[in-house]
Amino acid sequence: MKNIHKKFPGVYALKNADLRVEKGEVHALLGENGAGKSTLIKVLGGIYQPDEGEIYIDGQKVRMNNVRDAQANGISIIHQELLLVPQMTVADNMFLDAAPQKYGYINRKQSKRDAQKALDAMGVQIDAGALVATLSVAQQQIVEIVKAVRLQSKIIVMDEPTSSLSDTEIQMLFEIVENLKQNGTAIIFISHKLEELFAITDRITIMRDGEVVKTVETKKTGNEELIALMVGRALDNYYVRDDFPKGEIILKVENLNQAGVLRNVSFELRKGEILGFAGLVGAGRTELMNAIFGITQMDSGNIYLEGKRVHIKNPLSAMRAGIALVPEDRKLQGLILKNSVGFNMTITILREFMKGICVNKKKEYELMDKYQQLLRIKTPSYEQKAGNLSGGNQQKIVISKWLAVNPSVLILDEPTRGIDVGAKAEIYAIMNNLTRNGMSIIMISSEMPEVMGMSDRICVMSEGRLTGIVDKHEFSQERILSYALEGKKDEK
Repeated sequence: MKNIHKKFPGVYALKNADLRVEKGEVHALLGENGAGKSTLIKVLGGIYQPDEGEIYIDGQKVRMNNVRDAQANGISIIHQELLLVPQMTVADNMFLDAAPQKYGYINRKQSKRDAQKALDAMGVQIDAGALVATLSVAQQQIVEIVKAVRLQSKIIVMDEPTSSLSDTEIQMLFEIVENLKQNGTAIIFISHKLEELFAITDRITIMRDGEVVKTVETKKTGNEELIALMVGRALDNYYVRDDFPKGEIILKVENLNQAGVLRNVSFELRKGEILGFAGLVGAGRTELMNAIFGITQMDSGNIYLEGKRVHIKNPLSAMRAGIALVPEDRKLQGLILKNSVGFNMTITILREFMKGICVNKKKEYELMDKYQQLLRIKTPSYEQKAGNLSGGNQQKIVISKWLAVNPSVLILDEPTRGIDVGAKAEIYAIMNNLTRNGMSIIMISSEMPEVMGMSDRICVMSEGRLTGIVDKHEFSQERILSYALEGKKDEK
């Protein structure tokens, strides 16, 4: 791709961007949210038309007028939000574009046979006749990959393919990528997780503000160089955490049980503390927070806030008690993407601006200005749709929405999932400032460096049980993992 330019109203998304990918190469695209990665890929995939620039495949100049042109030129894109039809079978999804026919009708037996053959050739155990809705996210990712391979794609783009996968599933994906590479397929791999890029890629192209900053060989670079290239500066204090005395116990959870999910969980949270929750996928961390916030009901147990027992029946009663929850999936659970930034920022306290059917716009804008400045939310206006902002800014909007209820306890479930390094550093700084001002935070994180870098103590869960609490001076990956595997050991 040479000298690619793309403008949207008020935004220069791509400026003179170049990308060169070689046969049999895993090539990463790296950059902050809004750097231009997705726009560049959409130009390659025929979703957007460039204002200027040229694309060459195998040395031949081509024009991608639409997605079909891209597919005809051997390009397949596996988007972060998978584009499969849940209520159709794996085989039907694999042949949506060109199903085999017999007597003018779709030959489902043939499509199932062909799909199963393609799955078996990749060494994956998925039934071609299964409904996509019954598959795990990892299996759906594999179906998309097999579909791309079946189309004999020369270039496969994977956009954040590991964001919802467990460590085991990630390893399986990496093995498939390695096999594709050996067979001469070029892979463009988009990820914010630097450790993944070092594990699987050959070269990395870094983008910033719509421009390509540099392309480096993976084995000849390091974290510090990549971060500096991404954000335009060195992030000296990545995990921002001030050391100060913690206050009295603000939240106490005692013997919380939920049939088949949680078993006898007890812990305490102090004022100004960040209490991390670690564990393997399925350990019960999110389920525990949902029970504390009243999304689901516990069967037994007690919750105390500032020494007083509280009865949380639903999220509204949790909010009134002083608890807020920033959920794991901001797009599905945290935001109304088609509504404005301002709407999303103030929806939790809308009653405060209402008098009859009238809204006190002055008071509403004062609050929006307060949190826009506090969290440094980048948006052209409060009328902009939330879905049009970068992942980091969307996450800040969700946080602002819950800060508006003035909670004493803020629960953050995977607060930096799917956002770039620069936005992560900003979220960490926000968390540090909130605790310095007396707020208490519970943070669930699947990223070990993050949970160790930001927490004062770490609670480790396994199979719905709290198997250990680790103090800061005892932090180590080995110790945390040992507690995380404790429930698995019991099973054996």
